[in-house]
Amino acid sequence: MSRPRIVIIGAGFAGYRAARELSRKARGRAEITLLNPTDYFLYLPLLPQVAAGILEPRRVTVSLSGTLPRVRLMLGEADAVDLDARTVHYTDPEGGEGTLAYDRLVLAAGSVNKLLPVPGVAEHAHGFRGLPEALYLRDHVTRQMELAAVADDPGTCAARRTFVVVGAGYTGTEVAAHGQLFTDAQVRGRPQREGMRPRWLLLDIAPRVLPELDERLSRTADRTLRERGVEVRMGTSVKEATSRGVLLTDGEFVETRTLVWCVGVRPDPLAASLGLPMEHGRLLVDPQLRVPGRPEVFACGDAAAVPDLQEPGQYTPMTAQHAWRQGRTVAHNVAASLGDGTSRAYAHRDLGFVVDLGGAKAAANPLHVPLSGWAAGAVTRGYHLAAMPGNRVRVAADWLLDAVLPRQAVQLGLVRSWSVPLDTASPEVPRARPPARDEPTRR
Repeated sequence: MSRPRIVIIGAGFAGYRAARELSRKARGRAEITLLNPTDYFLYLPLLPQVAAGILEPRRVTVSLSGTLPRVRLMLGEADAVDLDARTVHYTDPEGGEGTLAYDRLVLAAGSVNKLLPVPGVAEHAHGFRGLPEALYLRDHVTRQMELAAVADDPGTCAARRTFVVVGAGYTGTEVAAHGQLFTDAQVRGRPQREGMRPRWLLLDIAPRVLPELDERLSRTADRTLRERGVEVRMGTSVKEATSRGVLLTDGEFVETRTLVWCVGVRPDPLAASLGLPMEHGRLLVDPQLRVPGRPEVFACGDAAAVPDLQEPGQYTPMTAQHAWRQGRTVAHNVAASLGDGTSRAYAHRDLGFVVDLGGAKAAANPLHVPLSGWAAGAVTRGYHLAAMPGNRVRVAADWLLDAVLPRQAVQLGLVRSWSVPLDTASPEVPRARPPARDEPTRR
């Protein structure tokens, strides 16, 4: 008798956890295939530290084949799913095409940058969802500081050392916090840059920083940012973006060469292509993470609208914490559907949140105990080390080196601007070639 075939689409928090748990449960009794564009799991919460030069890129990546030895890794992007034929069509990194047949399918495709109809943003802004975008931002910020230092025109100098971050959620807040420290380090101790003050702006239409979190965490983050010199502007966003700067919704034009788009995420377009019931772009599932009417199909993570049993009528938010836990539940229920155990509903208990603000600063409320300063910083870094499925020693070593040695700021030139367009369904994969003259600059 042939082994049941399980296909998992996506190796983010939900997909990686599902693959790991299923490989332990199956113990060779099922054929598990993981389809993902890259050969690594990306620990997204530490990505701002890559952009700020604290962590080397490989520190936040975990090898899929190295940590999932009983899982078959297929490099590629899922293009379409034929629900009736039970097949997944994909394209590999070199343009080849293939098809995977399945008995059970786990859709954990994750999310991509959220776009808004703001003129010029798609052409002039960059997102922050993948490793290529973080590497690009690190190079770009370093380059702007170097060009600003030798600019003859004061206006050009000011524009190059001005950095605008849109979105004061987790990502935007951490990018601005780490970015300010990164550029300050590039000025400190360099006589030729004396008096050159980097300027960071954090914008959001929300009334406060980190609007999705407890107000005490929000106040801690806001206070830390302002003390460092970050201009926090709530109730303000971008009305139009150009190559010279951004027009804000309050009428001010800010000259800048850097626009970082962190307004949130949207589910991967693959979910909508299935033609199944949706909820704000997410695939509707029942509490057991099964797709109604398709008992062989499961979904979890950002691509799934999972009922929140703690808040009836609501759905769990699109966070890494939920995705990680849902990955474990979906693995249990897939195994149960194959006769190993009984299925269970996804339920969660909020253990609190941590926000890394760079240096020794953070905002955290573990078990709903609000912390700030050194205590919050220690809890935050301890949480990340515990949550990472690998590279803990290397990450801790980089943190130690950053604490005692000057920050390195050099351009590696590995990722070009055209390689990381904002409007892309694959932020984890850089574009391989620049667009032709008659080709749109977006995809």
